[in-house]
Amino acid sequence: MFPKSRSYNSTYMKWRYYPCLGALIGDTVGSIYEFDNIKSPDFQPLFDKQANYTDDSIMTIAVADWLSSTDRSQSALEDKLVSWAKKYPCPMGGYGGGFSRWLFAPQLLADYSREDMTYSRSLERHPYNSWGNGSAMRASACGWAAYTFRDAMELGKRSAEITHNHPEGIKGAQAVAVAIWMAHRGDSKETIRESIEETFGYDLHHTCDEIRPSYGWEASCQGTVPPALIAFFDSHDFESAIRLAVSLGGDSDTLACITGGIAHAFYDDIPEYIIEEMRLRLPREFWEVMTQLESFVFK
Repeated sequence: MFPKSRSYNSTYMKWRYYPCLGALIGDTVGSIYEFDNIKSPDFQPLFDKQANYTDDSIMTIAVADWLSSTDRSQSALEDKLVSWAKKYPCPMGGYGGGFSRWLFAPQLLADYSREDMTYSRSLERHPYNSWGNGSAMRASACGWAAYTFRDAMELGKRSAEITHNHPEGIKGAQAVAVAIWMAHRGDSKETIRESIEETFGYDLHHTCDEIRPSYGWEASCQGTVPPALIAFFDSHDFESAIRLAVSLGGDSDTLACITGGIAHAFYDDIPEYIIEEMRLRLPREFWEVMTQLESFVFK
């Protein structure tokens, strides 16, 4: 079964899908709340004047750029992650500590699997056994580019393990990729929920109202991906999904980045006023990469 969007008539389409745009919107909306949480979905306006894309968006674009190219080797992925980070070395909120060292100072990388966190003393980049949510927040392009469940699993794994080779780091990226692939192909929310729970062992039978009061800062995949998925399941349209994700608190931009990626694939439509707001905030080359990925997705 092909995703419902892939059977489209190109002469009929009046607007572009821009794969990954939903993830970038979530990241941007949530950016100002990362260190100043708001525990309500009713914040106004949706886009604060100070809202801007963060490292989540930059790395999402890097993975999309990798998947849009003819070279999908791991060395090509490394080149994309590093080159995009060098273009945008100081995003709002910065890069995470371990990932920043991987990007800019690999000789200072610590092995997170060792209790003494020994430096690698190597100039070459290598995975550092992280279970951080950085692998999940950049994985949305993997779901858009996949043609099968197995593709989504494999691309999610490969996008993660170059840095986040801890099982939870890989699982988080795979769960996001699979959820987006399933949403894009037209599966119901309940089908997506059941598949994710069965495949990854996440407990997704909660609501945002149940989670919100006690949810706090959480940088792990296992503490970020399930709440982000639940925000999607609780939503009734694209905007409500973003608002619910931000309202949970914690790492708001990453939560909303993950939720936004899935909601975009599921609801198809992003309101035009939201797209116009993003045109004011995203660099032209981000749009160019999303257009390239779209060409691959709908070829």
